[in-house]
Amino acid sequence: MASHARTRTAHPTPVLGVVLLSVFAFALLQSLISPVLPVLRAELDTSQDLIAWVMTAFLLSASISTPLLGRLGDRYGKDRVLVASLVALAAGSAVSALAPGIELMLVGRVVQGVGGGVLPLAFGIIRDELPRERAPGAIGVAAALAAVGGGVGIVVAGPLTDTLGVRSLFWVPAVLTAVAAVTARLVVPPSPSRSRGPISWLATVLLAGWLTALLVPLAQASRWGWTSAAVILPLVAAVVLAVAWVVTERRSDRPLVDMRMMRSPAVWATNLVSLLFGVGLFAVMVFLPGFVQAPPESGYGFGVSVTRSGLLLLPMTVTMFFAGLASARLARRFGPRAVLVAASALNATAVAMLAVQHDRQWQIPVALALLGIALGTAFSTMANVIVAAVRPDQTGVANGVTANVRTLGGSLGVAAMSAIVGAHTPVGGGLPTETGYTVGFAVLGVAGVAALVAATRVPGRAPTTTR
Repeated sequence: MASHARTRTAHPTPVLGVVLLSVFAFALLQSLISPVLPVLRAELDTSQDLIAWVMTAFLLSASISTPLLGRLGDRYGKDRVLVASLVALAAGSAVSALAPGIELMLVGRVVQGVGGGVLPLAFGIIRDELPRERAPGAIGVAAALAAVGGGVGIVVAGPLTDTLGVRSLFWVPAVLTAVAAVTARLVVPPSPSRSRGPISWLATVLLAGWLTALLVPLAQASRWGWTSAAVILPLVAAVVLAVAWVVTERRSDRPLVDMRMMRSPAVWATNLVSLLFGVGLFAVMVFLPGFVQAPPESGYGFGVSVTRSGLLLLPMTVTMFFAGLASARLARRFGPRAVLVAASALNATAVAMLAVQHDRQWQIPVALALLGIALGTAFSTMANVIVAAVRPDQTGVANGVTANVRTLGGSLGVAAMSAIVGAHTPVGGGLPTETGYTVGFAVLGVAGVAALVAATRVPGRAPTTTR
């Protein structure tokens, strides 16, 4: 094991504070930019197709980086890789803030995406540094913050842009992550457990290949056309590369992602629930602001501003956080399966409410408050199930896979919603019809029902491994 100048003398409370700040800073970036893409497009004087890559580049980079950095943290020390991830977040944010054009902006967003490693590393550090009795609650808080940050990003994007300008949406995360990086270097002690053996770089390349071939056409399908060669051929390539990746991982003595670990009922069932929850979460965050901002003359919507639309999502953010705090206690009392089943049922109900009850403004925050309870409870419980089910040296990569699966689900949800809403948009342009949103939210509700079924496969009591 490599030597490290610091010793394991850090008090767990400051370590937890640094970890939570790191998680929140990254989560904020996941949604902070999406509400102001039209403003950013005008400032950069670029096309609609190119500005969409501001989100796609970040999503793709984070999807590739998250499991890889989780594995690097398990191999070389979670403390070191956490600092490197935070430095990448800060540097990418600064590059994007200073970018004079779309090209450099995209470079900054790719660098920001490297910070996706913060999530799996955070769960691993909590497991390493906190007493056993405090770890589940702390993991629940971290998982809740990871979800809450996305909601907060949408809420504060409008006020920050109005007050400090659109570039403040990059400067604020840059400052937060720079502070977190310095503090993490000083406070977080060396990892007590390390995995051995080299990193499988062939598996890394294959993983990056199939994720790119999958996510890019999904993100651009509404613009390129679902039947176009630019969408179909990469999706076919994604399947081929994914099969090659699985075969490579199964044959490797030191896989990037251990397929035996993935076959554990606690792991695969939890990841399936995570995928299906991601479908609804990302699609709601992306499309609901546009729905409520539409003028009433369109037959739906309330004609609210960007800032007001963000405030309508505030109940989801608040309930998500407090539900995350309570999740560990609920799981101890009722078991993780019961908690996930209940959360999945509430998730499906909340999204169905958006589909059938959206004529009055108060109905939106009520449905979102229920959705927040479901998401906060589920995400925190899933994180604890994964941590309890794998060895300490697998914590980073296992949680990296779960975060990645949620992102993939989000991509599928956004793509499906885009296709449905796009099919109900006038050919010559203009606003989508109400039917498009109603059908889209109903489809998200079906994904919620599927999550309910998947949650029944999670073990009643999470298996525990040696700490």
